[in-house]
Amino acid sequence: MDKLKVPEARNFGWKLKPISSVHFKQIRNRANQICVVLNHSILRGVSSEMIYWWFKNFPNLKVRLVDVKGYEDKIVPAYLLWHPSDHINARLSGNLGPGDTSKRGAKIHIQEVMQYEKHGLKYPVNQALEIFYYERDGWCMGKRIPLIGKMMSLRISFKDVVEQGEIVGVHYHYEIVAGSHKQDIISQKITNKVIGGYDQSFWNAWLTHNTIEVGVFENFLPSLFEQRDDLSNLHYSKKMNQAQDLGTNQSGYRKELFQERISGYKNSKNGFDYQKGTEKCFL
Repeated sequence: MDKLKVPEARNFGWKLKPISSVHFKQIRNRANQICVVLNHSILRGVSSEMIYWWFKNFPNLKVRLVDVKGYEDKIVPAYLLWHPSDHINARLSGNLGPGDTSKRGAKIHIQEVMQYEKHGLKYPVNQALEIFYYERDGWCMGKRIPLIGKMMSLRISFKDVVEQGEIVGVHYHYEIVAGSHKQDIISQKITNKVIGGYDQSFWNAWLTHNTIEVGVFENFLPSLFEQRDDLSNLHYSKKMNQAQDLGTNQSGYRKELFQERISGYKNSKNGFDYQKGTEKCFL
C-alpha cells in the first residue's frame, strides 16, 4: 500500500457538526462481533439523488478550489472537500460501471486518517474494500477473507426527508459490523487480529471524523451536484456554500430506529445477516 501523506488542512469556513448532533453506540453481539450504529441529523438542502451521485463518482472527481487559503485555484481530488483535514485520496479499480464509476463488485481504495489534527497518523485507513452494495438507497463496502467469508461490512443508508410535500433533506444512517460470526478457532483468531486495534479511543476518533464528514455534505454537495453536466470544470468557492445559515444544534434523526438497531445487533448471532435488514428500515 502507498505510504500516507496527509495534505495541508483546508479552511473552508464551515461550521462543523459536533458529536452531540448524532446518535452513536458501539457494542459486541452474541458472536463477539463489533457492531456500530451511527444515526445522523437531517442533512438540510441535500437529497438522496445527490448522495447517490456522489458515491457513484467521487473517487474520480477533481475540483478547483477557488479561494481556499493555501489552495487558491489548485485542482485537487474532490475527496478533499468531504473532510477539511482527514482525507487523502480514494480510487476505484476492478469491474467498474460506465465511465469507470462505482459498481457493486468493484474495489475502492480509501486513504484517510481519523482525527488527524488530534491523533496524527495513529488511526490510519489505507486499504482496498469491496463494494458489496450500491443502489439509490445506500452503499456498502467491506472485506472478505477466503474460506471464512465477510470480516467487515460498512453499510450506509440514505433516504429523503419530506415535509409538507417537499424534500427538505436526507436521513443518513451508518452501520458497521467487524469480525467473523463463526465460532471456530481459526475464524475467532483472525477476528481478534482484525478488530484488536479497534479500542474505544479509535471509535471516539472515528465518531468525530464521521460526524464531520457527513455533516459537511450540506456545505459543498448541492453546488457540486449543480455542476454535474460538466465534470471537467468542477470548482468550489466559499461563496457557493449553501449551508451558511444552518445551525449545528441538532440531534440524530429517528432515535427510535437507532435504539431498535442497537437492540437487534446486541441480540444477533450474525451481525452481517442482521445488517441486511437495514434496507427494510428505510422503506
